[in-house]
This record gives sequence, structure tokens and C-alpha cells, in this order.
Amino acid sequence: MSESLLDKAVVITGGGTGIGRVAAHKFADEGARVLVVGRSAGSLKETAEGRANISVATADVAAPSGPDDIVSAAESALGGIDVLVNNAAITRPQALGEIDRDVAVTQLHTNLLGPLLLTQRALPHLVAARGTVVNVTSVSGARGWPANSVYGGTKVALDFMTRTWAVELGSRGVRVVSVAPGVTQTPMLEHAGFTQEQMETSREFFLSRIPLGRIADPEEIARWIVRVADPGASYLTGAVLRVDGGINVA
Repeated sequence: MSESLLDKAVVITGGGTGIGRVAAHKFADEGARVLVVGRSAGSLKETAEGRANISVATADVAAPSGPDDIVSAAESALGGIDVLVNNAAITRPQALGEIDRDVAVTQLHTNLLGPLLLTQRALPHLVAARGTVVNVTSVSGARGWPANSVYGGTKVALDFMTRTWAVELGSRGVRVVSVAPGVTQTPMLEHAGFTQEQMETSREFFLSRIPLGRIADPEEIARWIVRVADPGASYLTGAVLRVDGGINVA
């Protein structure tokens, strides 16, 4: 257990599955007090099961009331916010010419506008704590990705926000870092409505391009989320940390 994270107040959106769930467990194992946020009460309860220092809040970061609901829950459960992990995201692949406006707006609200407004709402707590924001983004911005212009665009924009907020908030002691995962074994494609055959085709496509030759386990991403949030990383801000098996340089 790292004493530097002991009793820190950590909020993680999208904490019911995948990277968010594993990150919550790792923060909790380091002695932090964690609030996991998501739309599914059942999956959040599974994340918290057996860990007294994980609380849950059912809220949608994309909803107009989402940021207020989440920060209010953090105030009640944790007494403040030392670390905010903007992890919630959805993907709904559609090629240009086939993009549905409502589907695009939902992605924009969940992946970009939600994190922006939540971070803004949490800012007084983050400044008071000289805290850290971790934006979970993607390696998608380095090259074209057919049918993913909306999803990829939101992640590129969130990396830009990381750099901008690092400049804006550095003098107030708040650090902002992006952790940009490569292809990771999470339920995201299943939630997007992919069939088993489509998911396997996607898997084979990426495996042929990843220098390490395998898909990441969520733990391999979550480990870096915890490490960049640790006060021991006190001189790290404005960085985009690519944890991608080398696909970005291949």
C-alpha cells in the first residue's frame, strides 16, 4: 500500500466495468476512498462488492444534471475530491454519410461535454486539494480510423483539454494527465451492439498491427491511471501517456 494515496478521495466515472472497475479496485487497494459512478446500479455494486472503501453513485455524466449529481455524491460520500478520473465513454461506429445526429450527440455528451462540465464543477474541490485530473482517452488521434470520426474526435479533443487545463490550472496546484489506452479487453464493443463475429474480426484486425501482439488487459491500463494520480508523480502534468502495446508507432 502506498501511503501517498492513503485516504485520498477518488471519483471514477464509468466505474462499473472494464478499466474503470479495475482502477477503482487498485485505488482502493492503495487505501484511497473511492466513489464509482455510472448508469447501471448493478454493475457499480459489483465493483464495490467486498471493498468497504468503495462507494457507488448512479448518475449519467452526459445528463444536464450529471456533473452536479456526481459532485454532490462525492461531497456526501467522500467529503471532497482529490482525484477525478474521467473514464466514462461510449463508441457507436458510423461512417461519414451514415452518421445519425442523435447517436453523434450522445457520444459527444458522454465522451467530451460530460468530462468538461464535471471537471469544471469539481474544480473548487480539486484546487482545495491541489488534486489531479486523469482523462482516459485513446490512441485513435494519431491516424485515420474509418467509421470512428465522432468517437476519435472526442478523444483527440479531450487530450487537447488535458494540455490546456494543465496550463490553466498549474499555478493552482492541479495536475491534469491523459492516459491513452490502446486496444483493451473491455465490454465497449459489446455495449456498442457488435456481434461476436464483428468483435472477433475487429480483434484480428488490431492483433495484426500491435507490435506486442496481444490485446491489453484492463489492469495494464488501470495501473497507469493510479500511478499518474499518485502524489509521487507531482511533476507530471499536461502529458498524454500512451499505453498501447506500440500500435501508435507501428
